[in-house]
Amino acid sequence: MYNPIYIGDSINKIVSEGERRKYYRFRYAPYYGGIATADCVGCNLRCVYCWAWRVVSNPKKYGKFYSPSEVVEKLLKIAREEGVKRVRISGNEPTLNKEHLLKVLDSIPNKISFILETNGVLIGYDEKYAGELKKFKNLHVRVSLKGSSKEEFSKFTGASPEWFEFQLKALKNLVKNGVECHAAVIEIAEDISSLRERVEKIGTWLEVEPLIRYQHAVRRLRRIGIRV
Repeated sequence: MYNPIYIGDSINKIVSEGERRKYYRFRYAPYYGGIATADCVGCNLRCVYCWAWRVVSNPKKYGKFYSPSEVVEKLLKIAREEGVKRVRISGNEPTLNKEHLLKVLDSIPNKISFILETNGVLIGYDEKYAGELKKFKNLHVRVSLKGSSKEEFSKFTGASPEWFEFQLKALKNLVKNGVECHAAVIEIAEDISSLRERVEKIGTWLEVEPLIRYQHAVRRLRRIGIRV
């Protein structure tokens, strides 16, 4: 078992150079009704069902460094070409380099919606992070919960089970600071109904995320006794 904060710190040293951050692709995606996407490199969790596992497991190999302005330029170009009003950072964990993320957000026009896809651990660990996000009125945060309980979180990620509560605390911190947000959980989680109750008590809602059945993800799930 591992501590995601320590892992995040070590990975961030690989994928960041000051305010610059590594990305491995920029693309249009059909989600959210159409969205321009920047896929970053580097994560503080090791989820067995991760569709981007090759990048997560080898951050030195993948991607190149981009400044916040370069990321914004690429996202807005894709949005214009595809005729969409939404952009996001996805792929790995966008919150690792806070300086980079905040500068990207600060340069996105208010007419463009920004969706931040995160596991939420850092936002739960540091409430000030949520406070720094609250000024961005075009921001929506999607917190991807790794399981429906602390035991399942540890089974799916290999991290110490207590860090599951920091994911839920991220939602609490975001709601407390008036940041628009919701939670998501993978469809193979065992107790989605109980998790939904916890999330709704916090003051937001739960999305059930379909499992992308890539062969590498299926193999790893089977190794921990989950048949998919």
